[in-house]
Amino acid sequence: MSRAVSRPLSRSLLAAALLLGAATGCAEASGADASARAVRAPAEGALADRAAGPAFWVDPRSAAVRQAAQWRRQGRTADARLVDRIAGRPQAVWLHANGPGAQVRALVDAAARARRTAVLVAYFIPHRDCGAYSSGGARDAAHYRQWIDGFAAGLGTRGAYVIVEPDAVAQMVAGCPRAAAAERYALLSYAVQRIKRHPGTKVYLDAGNASWIPDARRLVGPLRSAGIAHADGFALNVSNYQTNKVSSDYGRRLSRELGGKHFVVDSSRNGNGPYRGTEAWCNPPGRALGTPPTTRTGVASLDAYLWIKRPGESDGTCRGGPRAGQWWPEYALGLARRARS
Repeated sequence: MSRAVSRPLSRSLLAAALLLGAATGCAEASGADASARAVRAPAEGALADRAAGPAFWVDPRSAAVRQAAQWRRQGRTADARLVDRIAGRPQAVWLHANGPGAQVRALVDAAARARRTAVLVAYFIPHRDCGAYSSGGARDAAHYRQWIDGFAAGLGTRGAYVIVEPDAVAQMVAGCPRAAAAERYALLSYAVQRIKRHPGTKVYLDAGNASWIPDARRLVGPLRSAGIAHADGFALNVSNYQTNKVSSDYGRRLSRELGGKHFVVDSSRNGNGPYRGTEAWCNPPGRALGTPPTTRTGVASLDAYLWIKRPGESDGTCRGGPRAGQWWPEYALGLARRARS
């Protein structure tokens, strides 16, 4: 069962990220009117999760922040308040373009100035998404290692939570004829070890979700080949909709098979659980925001619930959605309206 994962960053975000290095929370970089330049994330005390252990960073320039500001200018204050449920909470930033070092540095510096921790996703493996909606990535192994070196160098001594290559392992287990398993696992192991060298950085290798590879034991060998021994743990449910309980139970089973490795769960859109129709992974209707990011999980081996997928950004051109990773205001509004918290 293959699925595409939406990719939230546009290429233009590099310039914005570099500006973060100059001034946290400053105005939008270019082409915006005076109102847009005044955009700020909602007050952290109001919406950012107070229970998060290491306080995770809230992106002051996210699409959700800009959307809320636009709707307020248009008088759509009720809709703006709903989208604040997304805008005011920490979400991962995905890196998937050439030359990530400067962008990583700008992001971790901005987080450090806010006394918060950035959550980053490395997403550049060759044959990414096995040619589906989110295809792309490095042109070959040498290009990927160079990219990872740049990503890691950008971390410096700041530290971050880093999710390594969503789908990359589970796709190989499920079947991806475009990629060679030995090369992919070697590249993943390189990425884990290179990033983990940096102090304060926690590294989680993606392991798919509970519905994709139901028998968790099938992931054990591939994860070991991909360097799980050098990681802090693994990530589950990235861009998917499995409930916290299902993901936690699955994660504990996999953890036991891996000698007690810890894990994180993407709870960004799992508030109503999975969709029971076709293409359940791609912009399914009726979904809701899930548990806000926190390290207080109640499960010893579950390090955090994180919003790894950025809610409101499309999974791909299905069900009328825009390209993978593009902001979709109507979908975002539905997720927020149906949220329980």
